[in-house]
Amino acid sequence: MEHAGLTARLDRISTDDRILMVPMDHGITLGAVKGLKDIEGTIDAVTRGGADAVLTQKGIAPRVHANLNGAGYVVHLNASTSVGPENNDKRPTGTVKAAIRAGADAVSMHINVGSDYEPGQMTFLSELCEEAGDYGVPVLAMAYARGANLEGDDPEHDAEYLGHAVRLAEECGADLVKTAYSGDAASFEHVCESTRLPVIIAGGSPSGDRRTLENVRGAMDAGAAGVSMGRTIFQHDDPEAMTAAVSAVVHDDADAEDALSASGL
Repeated sequence: MEHAGLTARLDRISTDDRILMVPMDHGITLGAVKGLKDIEGTIDAVTRGGADAVLTQKGIAPRVHANLNGAGYVVHLNASTSVGPENNDKRPTGTVKAAIRAGADAVSMHINVGSDYEPGQMTFLSELCEEAGDYGVPVLAMAYARGANLEGDDPEHDAEYLGHAVRLAEECGADLVKTAYSGDAASFEHVCESTRLPVIIAGGSPSGDRRTLENVRGAMDAGAAGVSMGRTIFQHDDPEAMTAAVSAVVHDDADAEDALSASGL
């Protein structure tokens, strides 16, 4: 019975072991940007569109629950700002107990593998997994290859570095891992094969509906369990329709063209 709570909570943030999550913790990093001033309306739209879960910092919880439409809720537990001294230096913003008080089904944290801040973030992730385990709360590690110690033209999308990042998340005790997409299904297979954890991809900077859906399709073909897509969805002119399009790929195995048609985009 010790895993019953963990399993139940994982079920609340997924559908048939596939995940479409919309993170909206960007207010702490970027401010109240488009889509986040009326975060209540955005949460209502994306969950009506088919999001399995939304994610925010704990202080936004009072604005979340009335608009979830039955979806799950994840509380993110570290952050930095775009105007502070170092964006890669993510610092703790809460605890598992605080997340539980906020009504969370799961918690998440961000680690920049390859940055100067990796050691402290790795310690926080390990301690967070230990604390969350006491309560049966799933931990999503947002494990990115990001920092001055990485080599190459585009290390943030390098499959070898990403594979290391997701494996680190598993080794530290996470239950799920989010990372960047390497750009194509063939290279992303290595990332998914580097861990037994469910791997979900970040949306990154918005790049157009078709390209976004092609990336999601590629990730799913490579073995990913879904997506955690923020600005691409919540800053879209029609967040509900964009969520529905991504859901068609993640949950219905649609290709990009069919997903666009089904959602009316």
